[in-house]
Amino acid sequence: MRHAVFPGGARFRPELCLGVAEACGDAHPLVAEAAAVSIELLHCASLVYDDLPCFDDAPIRRGHAAVHVAHGEELAILAGNALIVLSFDSLARAGAAQPQLLPGLLRVIARGVGSPSGICAGQAWESDTPPELGVYHRAKTGALFESAIIAGAIAGGGDPMQWSGLGYRLGEAYQIADDLRDAYGRAELLGKPVGQDAVHARPSAVHELGMNGAVQRMSDLCDEVLGRLPACDGRQDLIALIRGWSQKLLPHPRQTAATAMSATS
Repeated sequence: MRHAVFPGGARFRPELCLGVAEACGDAHPLVAEAAAVSIELLHCASLVYDDLPCFDDAPIRRGHAAVHVAHGEELAILAGNALIVLSFDSLARAGAAQPQLLPGLLRVIARGVGSPSGICAGQAWESDTPPELGVYHRAKTGALFESAIIAGAIAGGGDPMQWSGLGYRLGEAYQIADDLRDAYGRAELLGKPVGQDAVHARPSAVHELGMNGAVQRMSDLCDEVLGRLPACDGRQDLIALIRGWSQKLLPHPRQTAATAMSATS
C-alpha cells in the first residue's frame, strides 16, 4: 500500500479539493483534508489496477516498479482493495466531528470511482467498445476531479451546486494532456511507459484531434472552467492554481516537436 501511494505523483486532485475548500471559506479544514486524502487514495488504487497485466501491463509507475512487479499480482490487487477501504475509513473518522457532512461527501466521492460514470466505468470502456471521446474522458478522469471540487465545496462551506460540472471539464483537460504526454512524452521523464494508447487501441485526443487540436481543446476547457468559477474570496488563488498545473501538464514544446517530427519522418 505504501509502495502505491509513495513517492507521490502530482497530487492534483487533493490539491484541487483543498484549493476549493479554502476558496469557499475553509469552514471545516480537517474534513477537507480527509476528503482530499480519500480522493488521492482512490486515485492511487486505480493506478495499481491500471498497471496490472490484465489491463496496461505497465512495468513502471512514477519512476519505480509498478506494485505488481515489486510485490506480485496477488498483493497488488489486495493493496488496491485495501486502499479503497482505507479511503472511506479515513473520511469517516475525520468526518465524525461533522456528521451532517458525511452523507454528501460519501456519495460525491463514491460517484467519482463507481459506475455508471466513475473511474470503474472509464476502465470498463477500455475493455469494451468505447463511447464518444468526451464521455470516455469524463468517466476515466473527469469524475474524480468532479468529486474533488464538489467535496472541497462541501467541506469549505460553499454551495456545491455552484461548482457543479467544473471538475468534469478539468478532468477532461487533464486527460487530453495525458494523451499528449503519452503520444509525445518520454518515459524517463514521465516515470511511466508511453505510447500506451496506440498499443491498446484506446480512444485518444491526439488520434481524434491531432496534436494542435488536442492542445487547443485542452486550452478551451481550462478557459471555460476559469470563466465559470463562482465568486468567492479565494477565486484568484484558485485561478492561479489551475493555470499553473495546466502549464505543467503539457510536454515541453521542444520535446513535442522533436517527437512529432520523428514520427512523420
